[in-house]
Amino acid sequence: MAAVRFIPLFFILFSTLCFSQSDEEALIKLKKSFTGGNLDNWVLGSGACEKRWVGVMCSGDNVTGLHLADMQLTGEVDIQALLQIRGLKAISLINNSFTGDIPDLHKLTNLRAIYLSKNKFSGSIPDNYFEKMGLLKKVWLDDNQFSGRIPDSLCRLPNLMELHLELNQFSGQIPPLKYPAMVRDLNFSKNNLEGEIPEVYMQFNATSFEGNPGLCGSILGKECENGDNKSGQKQESASSPSEGIDGSGSGSNSKVLAISIGSVVAVVFLVIIVVLARKRRREDEFSILSKEPFKEEVLPVKVPEAESTTRRKPSESSRRSRSSKKGSSHGGNSGVTDLVMVNEEKGQFGMQDLMKAAAEVLGNGGLGSAYKAVMSNGLAVVVKRMKEMNRLGKEEFDVEMRRLGKLRHPNILTPLAYHFRREEKLIVSEYMPKGSLLYVLH
Repeated sequence: MAAVRFIPLFFILFSTLCFSQSDEEALIKLKKSFTGGNLDNWVLGSGACEKRWVGVMCSGDNVTGLHLADMQLTGEVDIQALLQIRGLKAISLINNSFTGDIPDLHKLTNLRAIYLSKNKFSGSIPDNYFEKMGLLKKVWLDDNQFSGRIPDSLCRLPNLMELHLELNQFSGQIPPLKYPAMVRDLNFSKNNLEGEIPEVYMQFNATSFEGNPGLCGSILGKECENGDNKSGQKQESASSPSEGIDGSGSGSNSKVLAISIGSVVAVVFLVIIVVLARKRRREDEFSILSKEPFKEEVLPVKVPEAESTTRRKPSESSRRSRSSKKGSSHGGNSGVTDLVMVNEEKGQFGMQDLMKAAAEVLGNGGLGSAYKAVMSNGLAVVVKRMKEMNRLGKEEFDVEMRRLGKLRHPNILTPLAYHFRREEKLIVSEYMPKGSLLYVLH
């Protein structure tokens, strides 16, 4: 019986050892493709994770990230070596001296983060380069010499949170983001981009687009003239080579107008389909918040810019706080019918705004269930339904929530609002796109 138990244990240990060695061998192979740098402690057999090889990030015995910034590396990036590191999630080559085309990192379909800033990479990036990298959250390609159009596949990534393309030579129009609510950090400045900035970028500041003389739109406060619509001219010239490239003539203008109208109709039709689909799903997944009728008035959603938030007069803030408290306590035995705001950095919203939001179930935890809600203005929040806090009184609960709402730390999500009832509590906080804390912090 002991022999029977020993055999599987032996194979488990042996397979783990082989996997660890394969990671080390892959790193040594990668090291050989580099020129220069300070990777002296990358020695085969010494244990990449145990000895903490410089720039190597591990989870247990598995290599999960390579942080090779500021190491004066040159040469080529051996993609075949990286493919052998099965657990690799992030790679950083910031501030080195790599040149040539962008490496074939698109073959690493499990990557969550790519940092290639401050190198000398050049050339255009294929339009479908990011097509199979659906897990990517952070893409930093700034301060290189990339040229050509921004790949459409890059702006369609479903989990994209950070995108830096500044200080390059990208040209043409900016493709629209497919999932704008996910993106929290974006910069296209100091390129050769042109044309009108799509409306989906309205949430970002003008500084994210400065240094592109050909760009126009409401974000920059620069009205687009007829001749600024470069995409219309390119489509026209491609369909009718005999037409003049300057787009002059009534026939040219008619085609541009027809294309524009057709595009708008298509977008409106798609938006209607998405809204109807989300509304149907919301009725099933977010019905937990509709157990009580909402008879009170709800504060309108107001998400001002950071500047307006800081300039708000104390008297206005206190009045809104008192108004929110009043709405929370009104109703006697029927329970609370609105939210109490404890952090207004993301603006003000009420319970009905949550009820109208597109929602989905995130999962169940030890204290209750969690739901994601995306409101009409694009703000995404998490609603945590707490069941195991029923012993806590209303006043004590309010004090604790307001204390938490004042916390400010880059790695802590402070609550935005709460909803108090005797049988359960709801806590609302800003939504952090999916992924573990390890990859959010690193």
